[in-house]
Amino acid sequence: MGIVLRPSGARGHADLGWLDSRHSFSFAHYHDPAHMGFRALRVINDDKVAPGGGFPTHGHRDMEIISYVVRGALAHRDTTGGEGVLRRGDVQAMSAGTGVRHSEFNDSDREAAHFLQIWILPRAEGLAPAYRQATIPDAAKRNALRLLVAPDGADGALAINQDVRMFGSLLDPGKSLVHALAPGRAAWIQVVEGEIEVNGERLATGDGASVEAVEEIAIAARAATEFLLFDLA
Repeated sequence: MGIVLRPSGARGHADLGWLDSRHSFSFAHYHDPAHMGFRALRVINDDKVAPGGGFPTHGHRDMEIISYVVRGALAHRDTTGGEGVLRRGDVQAMSAGTGVRHSEFNDSDREAAHFLQIWILPRAEGLAPAYRQATIPDAAKRNALRLLVAPDGADGALAINQDVRMFGSLLDPGKSLVHALAPGRAAWIQVVEGEIEVNGERLATGDGASVEAVEEIAIAARAATEFLLFDLA
């Protein structure tokens, strides 16, 4: 209980030439029985896609799939009719449900695309597929926890079919914030870039941590830091 760190260097790693991917939890050819996910959070892949590279059309079902773009441009197309180019600040939530096929390609022939691919187990199988997308400017996340994804689209966030709330933050050096955890809930914190302290524990770029059995999570920035916080049932 308390805080359990998942250091960046301990993550799984896949280098396919066009893709450099770090896996916080077991994924594809990386299998670690001790790291199969955390509560409903099943996958966090930190993906860097080379210019011209990408994921050809492939299928998923019974999974909530979120993409959070850090830099570059990612062209998306899926069988729900969802289509467009995701850029810095864009967040995508796709409910695979009974089945969806999609592709993602770097939309630039010069710049790498960097995004986090996140999978969350749905509350039930066999739900209808859906696609949602929003642009959240950096200013809305500056020194705050901005709600990005929430069950059934609560509070204007992108909807997913699970009791998980995902927040994004850009914390300036020396700034801090507090997130309260309701009884029985837990959190996962993933550092995109930078360095923070979470209840006194240091996390740097690529590090993650689970947080359980605490009432509050105190986060303080030691450097300019971008991170995600998942509040999970």
